[in-house]
Amino acid sequence: MEPGGGPGALGLHGDEEIIEVVELGPPGPDDLAEEMEDVDFEDEGAEEPDAEAWESEDDEGVEDGMEAQDDSEVTFSLHSASVFCVSLDPKTNTLAVTGGEDDKAFVWRVSDGELLFECSGHKDSVTCAGFSHDSVFVATGDMSGLIKVWRVDAKEEVWSFEVGDLEWMEWHPQAHVLLAGTADGNTWMWKIPSGDCKTFQGPACPATCGRILPDGKRAVVGYEDGTMRIWDLKQGTSLHVLKGQDGHQDPLTCVASNQDGSLIMTGSVDCHAKLVNSATGKVVCVFKMESVTPKAPISEGEEAESNSVESLGFCNVMPLAAVGYLDGTLAIYDLSTQSLRHKCQHESGIVQLLWEESSAVVYTCSLDGAVRLWDARSGKMISEYRGHSAEILDFAVNKDASIVVTTSGDHQAKVFCVQRPDR
Repeated sequence: MEPGGGPGALGLHGDEEIIEVVELGPPGPDDLAEEMEDVDFEDEGAEEPDAEAWESEDDEGVEDGMEAQDDSEVTFSLHSASVFCVSLDPKTNTLAVTGGEDDKAFVWRVSDGELLFECSGHKDSVTCAGFSHDSVFVATGDMSGLIKVWRVDAKEEVWSFEVGDLEWMEWHPQAHVLLAGTADGNTWMWKIPSGDCKTFQGPACPATCGRILPDGKRAVVGYEDGTMRIWDLKQGTSLHVLKGQDGHQDPLTCVASNQDGSLIMTGSVDCHAKLVNSATGKVVCVFKMESVTPKAPISEGEEAESNSVESLGFCNVMPLAAVGYLDGTLAIYDLSTQSLRHKCQHESGIVQLLWEESSAVVYTCSLDGAVRLWDARSGKMISEYRGHSAEILDFAVNKDASIVVTTSGDHQAKVFCVQRPDR
């Protein structure tokens, strides 16, 4: 067994002291939104009732006449098109919210798939959905930029707002504050439910991904032009900008931070993952994926196989990071030596990866419709779960890592129990 030095034990880059993060007092959620400009709060008015109330059609058996393996415990099948996103409520992990291509979002019970309420009134595919840190609110956002917030216990809409085309959305880790990035390059921040608003202007290209850092005072945002910015949320100023050589050559696809926020990792279509010191804005190292197989010459009319970083994340209990690629490679990097530790190959592209909160186990979901658990210390697969008849598009793991909730192109969301005998 390797020693499990925590993230604080990273000996990175000789003289670069990564862990000296500026003194960040405990986040003060309430003064966060203080100096925000007022904004015209557009009341969306009453929703038109949805004429065709969803019928739960029996499209559960999408498999072509073959009895497919289904390891799931619960199937939620009220969506009538691909289900793009899922989140679990952080406080109890008993509720899920899913959004789909059918312009609908639903809040439902994980234990039995029972519908709690529909988040109605969206006019485009719902691509973002999530609960506030205390599970009081749930936010749903559609591609056209209509964002709605619902009070979970009252099952009622409390706020809505329209921005440009929505790229991503995230709740603040300690306050009722919502952040969203749009295709015009802006990042928006609202206090909920008052709607006080602030915008952070990026370059004139989509803000493709974003993440609020654990201190609650800064956010990292990645852009389509390959740049990355670290924003001071209270001042509305940009603390660091990484561009040119320090940035990426292609659009950013994902960002993540380690548990104390001292390190950020960015992933891009250029197949590079960059490790950045969040206090100094300096790139600590770059993880590059060399192509394993020599590419066959492309015949006319064929497209070159593309690869990109699709998802990444830090392990909380060891100095490890995982990067998932579109070509199906899961790379486990050792942060203390800045080297590749394991390569775990999937048959098809990785859509997303998540680390277990308190162990060196990483979960992946992929285009082949399976969820897999990997031991990052050995690089070996622990188990895999199947049940979808199409690609998995998003998934969430509960706090004690006993349940995985998946969403898929087969119009369904599923709940898998992943309790392991070795725990």
